[in-house]
Amino acid sequence: MTQDEMKQAVARAAIEYVTPGEIIGVGTGSTANFFIDELGAIKDRIKGAVASSEATAERLRGHGIEVFDLNDVQSLSVYIDGADEITLHGEMIKGGGAALTREKIVASVARQFVCIADGSKLVKTLGAFPLPVEVIPMAQAAVARRLQTLGGEPRLRVKDGQPVVTDNGCFIIDVHGLRIADPAGLEAQINDIVGVVTVGLFARRGANVGLLGTVDGVKRMTF
Repeated sequence: MTQDEMKQAVARAAIEYVTPGEIIGVGTGSTANFFIDELGAIKDRIKGAVASSEATAERLRGHGIEVFDLNDVQSLSVYIDGADEITLHGEMIKGGGAALTREKIVASVARQFVCIADGSKLVKTLGAFPLPVEVIPMAQAAVARRLQTLGGEPRLRVKDGQPVVTDNGCFIIDVHGLRIADPAGLEAQINDIVGVVTVGLFARRGANVGLLGTVDGVKRMTF
């Protein structure tokens, strides 16, 4: 199986976690896009979705799925999203698609978090993937100096020579070279830095279920 075929397999497997008649949370990224395409085939079974990014909202609407504002939703039965890295304990690094803050907000409202990813994302220790940190633009340099004291190398994320701007109008700093032994502790520590919107560590609220695509099929993990 190719990587895309693995992503498609886990996206299809995630459909069984969708509760009929309810509003669900949907993540952002290539694997989430496969899930949205699968969701489009059963759109008449659900009430709608809350999107974690403008790109996700646009794709959902393209399939005829109603997109709700989170402020109008009291709770979500499930949030389904990918990850850049995930451990055997359900801790994750997310934010490669620059949607980490909205992803974390939507996930916090859901009763269950189902992570869908290809098997290469499963790691023993987080940190090989650069850790994204969303920051207020005026605090970018100050936050980078603080992040450097944690032992990694902070780099402002740029595209075409310009800083990447999130849906929230903020910047992303990617911290390279970390080996994260205490994900929940580091998550709290970075979130306490003034100027940080949020960090792409999902450890204090990690995944409940992991669906990982492998050459032998979909591997299911519960945390």
